[in-house]
Amino acid sequence: MRAGLVRNVRSGEHLTTFVVSGVATVLITRLILSLSGYPQIGGKGLHIAHVLPGGILMLVAISLLLGYVGPVVRPAAALVGGVGFGLFIDEVGKFVTSDNNYFYKPTAAIVYVVFVLIVLGSRFLSTRRPIDPREELANVIDHTVEGVAGGLSRQRKAQASELLGLVGPRVRGRREAAALLEACPSDEVELAAPVDAAWRWLQRTFERVATHPKAPTVAVVVLAVQAVGAPLIAVSVGSGLAQLSVSGVIVGSLLSATFTVRGWRQLRRARRLRAVRLFELAVLVSLLMTQVFQFAGTQFAAAGGMLLDLVLLGLLRAERDRLQREEELAKTTPAATTPLGLPPDPAAPRFPEDPSDPVL
Repeated sequence: MRAGLVRNVRSGEHLTTFVVSGVATVLITRLILSLSGYPQIGGKGLHIAHVLPGGILMLVAISLLLGYVGPVVRPAAALVGGVGFGLFIDEVGKFVTSDNNYFYKPTAAIVYVVFVLIVLGSRFLSTRRPIDPREELANVIDHTVEGVAGGLSRQRKAQASELLGLVGPRVRGRREAAALLEACPSDEVELAAPVDAAWRWLQRTFERVATHPKAPTVAVVVLAVQAVGAPLIAVSVGSGLAQLSVSGVIVGSLLSATFTVRGWRQLRRARRLRAVRLFELAVLVSLLMTQVFQFAGTQFAAAGGMLLDLVLLGLLRAERDRLQREEELAKTTPAATTPLGLPPDPAAPRFPEDPSDPVL
C-alpha cells in the first residue's frame, strides 16, 4: 500500500464478469462463424478480422476506467473489456502459427489456459494477504466519490455502510469517512447497472437452489457422472490411452472422484460445511485440470463440461458462504442455540470430529 496499490473488495465480481463474458464471446463467435460458413469481411486483398473490433472494445473499457471515477462504471467496463478480450483471444491461432491458421487444433486449450491463468493470478493477488482495514476504508471513500457528485441510492449507501462497519474505530480517517458518507444526498436516480442486477439475481438463485433439500444429493450425482463421463469421452474421441490429453483427463477425473467421495462421507456425518469445501475442490480440479486436457483433445465440444463446472462452483460457493455466515452468527450469539437459556438436550445426537480426517 506504500505504492498506492489499494485492492478493490469487489474485484472478484468484476473479474468473474470479465472471464464469463470473454469465454461466452469465444464460444458464441465460434458458433456463429461455424453456422455462417466462416465468412470474411473485406475483399480485394483486405480481411477485417474480429480481433480488430475486439481491440476497439478493450480500448472503450480502458477509456471508461481512465475517464470516470467511482465504482459505477467498473461493471460495464468489465463486461465490455471481457467481450473485447474474447474476440481478441479467439484468433490466437493466427498469431502462433506461421501460416496464420485460425483452425490450429490446440487453440481451444490455449484459450482455456489463458483464462485459467487470469483467474489464478487475480486470486493470488487478492488472497495472498487479508484485506487491510485501511483498504476497506478506501473502498468506502470510493463509494462516497459517487455520492458527493450525484447522490447515493438507499441500496448503494447500505453497501457502503456495511463495508464501513468492517473498519475498526481506531483506523485513521474512519470518523471523517463516516461523516462524508452521511453527508451524501439521497438520489434514487442512478445509472442503470444491468451487470450488478444480473449478479444479484444470480446470487439469489444460487442461494435458493443450494438450500434445496435434494441439492447435496444432486451435486454428488453430477460430480460422479462427470468423473466417469469425462474419461469415456476422452477415450472415445482420442486415439488411445497413450495420448497425453486422455491421460490428463483420467488423472483429473480420479482426483475429482476422490474429493467427491470424501465430501459424501462428510455429508453423511452431518458436516455440511466440510463436505461443501471438498465438493468445491472436486469442481476446481475438474476446471483447472480435467477440462484443460479435455479441451486439448476434443476442442470446443468440451464447453458443456466447463459450463457445468461453473454452475456447480457458483452453487457450492453460495452454500459455503451461507454456512459460514450461520457459523459466525452462532459464535457471536451462543444463547440463540439454546432456547430460553436452557442447557443443551443430552439426548440430542452429536457428531464428534473424526481425528483421522485430515484438516483442509
